[in-house]
Amino acid sequence: MLEAVERKIEQFVDELDSNEIKYKIAKIPQGKRLRATLMLEIAGDSLVVIKSAAIVEMIHAASLLHDDVIDEANLRRGVSSINALYGNKNAIMLGDILYSKAFFELVDIDKTIAKIISNAVVELSIGELKDVSMSETFCDDEDEYKQMIYQKTAALIEAAAESAAILAKKDREIFKTYGRNLGIAFQMIDDILDIISDSKTLGKPALNDYKEGKTTLPYIYLYQALDNEGKRKLKSLHKKSLTSNEQEWILENFKKYNIIEKAKKEALLLINEAIELMKSAGEDNLEAIAIKMVNRSF
Repeated sequence: MLEAVERKIEQFVDELDSNEIKYKIAKIPQGKRLRATLMLEIAGDSLVVIKSAAIVEMIHAASLLHDDVIDEANLRRGVSSINALYGNKNAIMLGDILYSKAFFELVDIDKTIAKIISNAVVELSIGELKDVSMSETFCDDEDEYKQMIYQKTAALIEAAAESAAILAKKDREIFKTYGRNLGIAFQMIDDILDIISDSKTLGKPALNDYKEGKTTLPYIYLYQALDNEGKRKLKSLHKKSLTSNEQEWILENFKKYNIIEKAKKEALLLINEAIELMKSAGEDNLEAIAIKMVNRSF
């Protein structure tokens, strides 16, 4: 079924009638297609579902193009990012083209679904802005972090699940909650992987988030566990290129206070809630997707 989504994306890109755009978009590393997989599992593989899934994946790709420019990232999934290959201007414009084409196609789907997905993009953009502003100083506010990752990551996954439920004439609220939980847990696991995965597996430098100024859940939990001297030291390393000794100090304290296990447990609570929701709705097939969110290496 995912092959049909890929073909639909290719068709949308072909309709732009530009070999340059087609060539550069082909250089975007293909991701997990989580959002498309979720929609297909919920609503089946009718043409309107395939088209909707392709639209959501185009929106996601556009957001990543912009995200890499903001983060000044040279790698995306282990290969050169579009901004590294062609510069920031090209990356931004390609993102804008994908957004615009996606919205153009979206208006033909359904007014309610168009509103849901469009609003998710608003949330995504606000979340990205919050991520940037929160990176300026060390953030130890867990609620603020969770709200930011909901907007930046979970909102579009939530919208994909809710839209698919509407197309399938299923309970949209249950699937909306399922999508939201998956999205928040997905980002939490991403933040954990930045710490525990090696650079080759991760497709970007390990411990890169803290260097970029991102105070993620493990760092918030670590800050809460440290004594006053440790708190001051952790804050002093925020948004800094870490030496090997400084990296070792952070990693040792993560281990000492079982921080990674605590953060993963938080993600698992959300996943288990999502699984129970699906079981109560007779949607056992969606359990595997939820479990895959936490049992991954990249």
